[in-house]
Amino acid sequence: MFDEVKKTIQWGQETLTLETGKVARQADGSVIATLGETSVMANVTFAKAPKPGQDFFPLTVHYQEKYYAAGKVPGGFFKREARPSEKETLTARLIDRPIRPLFAPGFKHEVLVMCTVLSHDLVNDPDIVAMIAASAALTISGVPFMGPIAGARVGFSNGEYVLNPEVQDMDQLRNNPEQRLDLVIAGTADAVMMVESEAYELTEEEMLGAVKFGHDAIKPVIDLIIDLAEDAAKEPFDFQSPDYSALYNRVKSLGEADMRAAYAIRDKSERQEAITAAKASVKDALTEEELADANLGSALKKLESGILRGDIISGGARIDGRDTKTVRPIVSEVGILPRTHGSSLFTRGETQALVVTTLGTGDDEQIIDALHGNSRSNFLLHYNFPPYSVGEVGRVGSPGRREIGHGKLAWRALQAVLPAATDFPYTIRVVSEITESNGSSSMASVCGGSLSMMDAGVPLKAPVAGVAMGLILEDDGRFAVLTDILGDEDHLGDMDFKVAGTENGITSLQMDIKVAGITPEIMEQALAQAKDGRLHILREMGNALTEGRREFSEHAPRIETMQIPTDKIREVIGSGGKVIREIVEVSGAKVDINDDGVIKIASANADSIKKAYDMIYSIVAEPEEGKVYVGKVVKLVDFGAFVNFFGKRDGLVHVSQIANRRLGHPNEILKEGQEVRVKLLGFDDRGKVRLGMKMVDQETGAEIDETMQESAE
Repeated sequence: MFDEVKKTIQWGQETLTLETGKVARQADGSVIATLGETSVMANVTFAKAPKPGQDFFPLTVHYQEKYYAAGKVPGGFFKREARPSEKETLTARLIDRPIRPLFAPGFKHEVLVMCTVLSHDLVNDPDIVAMIAASAALTISGVPFMGPIAGARVGFSNGEYVLNPEVQDMDQLRNNPEQRLDLVIAGTADAVMMVESEAYELTEEEMLGAVKFGHDAIKPVIDLIIDLAEDAAKEPFDFQSPDYSALYNRVKSLGEADMRAAYAIRDKSERQEAITAAKASVKDALTEEELADANLGSALKKLESGILRGDIISGGARIDGRDTKTVRPIVSEVGILPRTHGSSLFTRGETQALVVTTLGTGDDEQIIDALHGNSRSNFLLHYNFPPYSVGEVGRVGSPGRREIGHGKLAWRALQAVLPAATDFPYTIRVVSEITESNGSSSMASVCGGSLSMMDAGVPLKAPVAGVAMGLILEDDGRFAVLTDILGDEDHLGDMDFKVAGTENGITSLQMDIKVAGITPEIMEQALAQAKDGRLHILREMGNALTEGRREFSEHAPRIETMQIPTDKIREVIGSGGKVIREIVEVSGAKVDINDDGVIKIASANADSIKKAYDMIYSIVAEPEEGKVYVGKVVKLVDFGAFVNFFGKRDGLVHVSQIANRRLGHPNEILKEGQEVRVKLLGFDDRGKVRLGMKMVDQETGAEIDETMQESAE
């Protein structure tokens, strides 16, 4: 009954294996995919009947990284995997997005896809392996899934596309000028379904080439999944897409006129009220049997979609009166909040983002505990989407998958233009508060984030703007690409295509398709149209700021770095941290030291930074012969005075070097605790410091000419 089936191909530099029938045999579909020594198990189960009245497709995708996969013990107090990490959440979305459109129309049975990382070789990222495993498990499960799909990661190094680059290459993307792209693609054998990327100002042609390269690369994997299914697939689940044409015709006859009038209203709030009223009017005219039909929601959506899409594809105006290429009016403002380090308000039509930048120190870096090791991030971007932004009442809680995904998209778009940490030693946190939304709040976050960081004084390599594109694709092949889509156009259209970048190139591309994929020709037009839109938005943003401010906010910390020899680190820290604690307490500044001897001194007060700098310098620097120092007399003896002149270093001023006259005892001129200026004369045979006072003007610190000394004597 449970026959083991195993299929293998050579894929790129690694061996890819799919196996089923050995573990998790009670699941509807279970596959373990292995690339190199990275293994992911995907299990699929689905309900054999929908819940009564179910009007949406309840697909849930989970991706779990088990620390044992890399021979690690989880951090934290409980030492076990807890809530999903950001990586796990993003990977679950990465798998969900290309498979969701490929279930049979009208299928509303609950489906659960669970992907578990069992082994990680620290070379091959499990996210691609999980996507392949999930697709294979769905394909053999019998669920009405019109796949399979496959996924691949594409790099771009030294002008060449790279299939599935190693994890460490992608982790170092920001610091490796040769590696300019991290792109994940998923699709069927015929079309691309999903693209997610982080890039370093690639041209439209280079990005399109990466998509084509990745699509060609996944075809052997799709063939492998089909080969597996031929030997291991279960009988297809008996499901026929419902025929609700009669109900649709009834709904159309009752509501088309009111719905068309509603979609002619340009204001979003008024339009939504009119649409709600039109739907209510239709329902009032329906019979109880028609109201109980689970396909009523689909029929109403089809009516809305037909009106919106039909007007656009026939060459008419969009909902708000624009043509297909026009961007909504833009207003950019900066410096609107008095106490923050940087702020902006970016408004595009009925979409608005209030974006705030905070500059922090090394203590504020995010520590990331991942399978392939711990790392630190000095750039954080958080996205919040409260219910009031769309005029709704809803629950407010911790960030959901949508918030995490949109925030990461904006992060990818902006991180490509950040200064190197060695040049700008700050932790940067950007928070985007969506205050209004009607289309692409993530791209508004990109634009507002760029302006906010420039307002905070972050020296970006170039401003970044983002634009969301849409698609209307008809069965007869006619299509229209839409620039700067509205929420309704996103909801009822066939594509969500988001492009962000500078004047010089693309820094991020995200694409989701709701149909069976698009052709390279459509994508090429979308990229070209997006470039025009992006350049227009950049010009509008330039009305507020074109580069980072020269001065920080008075409330932002200042950070000064200094490099010390690594063998001096112990002296700066002191036994049990005694010395560095004293520096922090006395100066009032924050001091961070890394293993390379780089010290960051941070404070909003310049005097605190200088005091800490001087204290550290006095510990690590060596006194220079011939230089004048300010010191303090610590002890008087018959033959001279001991002066603390350089940190904790003392030196002797011989009685003959105190004044230009003979002294019986140093106390004739000096007393303990007195501040004096001394010149370092040199070192004796035992390395002891020899100091002099008589050749230094005690008022100004200037050296006295030797001829003047002789005449005085």
